Amino acid sequence: MIRKVIMGFALVYCTFLSFNTSAQITTGQIDGRTNVVNTAVPFLRITPDARSGAMGDAGVAISPDAYSIYNNLSKLPFAEKNAGIAVTYTPWLKELVNDVFLASVSGYTKLDDVQAVSGSLRYFSLGTINFTDVTGVPTGDFRPREFALDAGYARKLGEHFSLGLTGHYIYSNLAGGQTRDNVVIKPAQTFAVDFSGFYTKDFEKDDGLSNRLSLGFAISNLGAKLSYTSSAQYKDFLPTNLTLGGAYTVALDEKNDLTFALDISKLLVPTPDSSGNYKSKGTLEGIFSSFGDAPGGMKEELQELMYSVGMEYWYNKVFAVRAGYFNENKYKGNRKYFTAGMGVKYDIFGLNFSYLVPSGTGTQRNPLSNTLRFTLTFDLGPRDEESRTGW
Repeated sequence: MIRKVIMGFALVYCTFLSFNTSAQITTGQIDGRTNVVNTAVPFLRITPDARSGAMGDAGVAISPDAYSIYNNLSKLPFAEKNAGIAVTYTPWLKELVNDVFLASVSGYTKLDDVQAVSGSLRYFSLGTINFTDVTGVPTGDFRPREFALDAGYARKLGEHFSLGLTGHYIYSNLAGGQTRDNVVIKPAQTFAVDFSGFYTKDFEKDDGLSNRLSLGFAISNLGAKLSYTSSAQYKDFLPTNLTLGGAYTVALDEKNDLTFALDISKLLVPTPDSSGNYKSKGTLEGIFSSFGDAPGGMKEELQELMYSVGMEYWYNKVFAVRAGYFNENKYKGNRKYFTAGMGVKYDIFGLNFSYLVPSGTGTQRNPLSNTLRFTLTFDLGPRDEESRTGW
């Protein structure tokens, strides 16, 4: 029996990330086409921490912190503290509902001067769904939910370079045993890994202070496709993503630092074609084909790049101001927004805030519009006096 609520829920679920879920392709048409790359469990692409969220979601090369496990685990051996914990709560679609949210907790510890380990939990609740049958008779309530358990290890391979490996267990339960087209919908489960690298180097100036250049990359959510049914026909790709980024920190004086960051990202997922045959590809085939399978050729491949630009200013390592911009092509989701935020730190405690403002006309409505999200951090262990930036 087809449940009306499943269709309604599908719309809510796809809206929560502001992704356009339909690929509207006209054979032979190159320009003016909306052709969004779709994946399962899109909550894995949400930036969980308010610091990166205030910098246009840039994070692969900014200074390490307890949330590095999400954007670039390999940064952690260069962290200035030996351990840290962070907690974030983010209301989702606040203007429409009050029971949808993303919560996360993460932490790390340095084993010695060259090694670090980290773990985290991300939990996404989509509120309460009231199921009914085709006649409108209530059949019960359900709380769809998703979560990911993460654990990772990072190690320096030299004075300036490090690598990291993260493993994820992913669970997604969206319909709680409901039936659609005589097919039972079940929770989906899978495993995935991230692989990341980080390079950082200081450049001493005449005044005795140093500027810092950092470069990073991360391949995230690399794993087997998952399915909400027992049929292999309906398996979907994970949001496997490649991010390249850089950050440059300028020491203005002994108390003032200014960092500029840029991330460029691309989903390593096949681009839909007019027949939809891209879903039949395997994981590795989908990754390698994603660099050249767009129906519109190289022009469309370049449209799939996403850009994050961010700035962070620190005064005396106590007060921070951040701003950023995120851009996604109008044919690939059309997410465009400015971000801003602040950070304060006292002793071992820190608090970060971020706020998002959509930009442009005709852009996708963002579920974080007019929402203040925050991250609470705790720095543990002695400070590494050789490290000047980040917390």
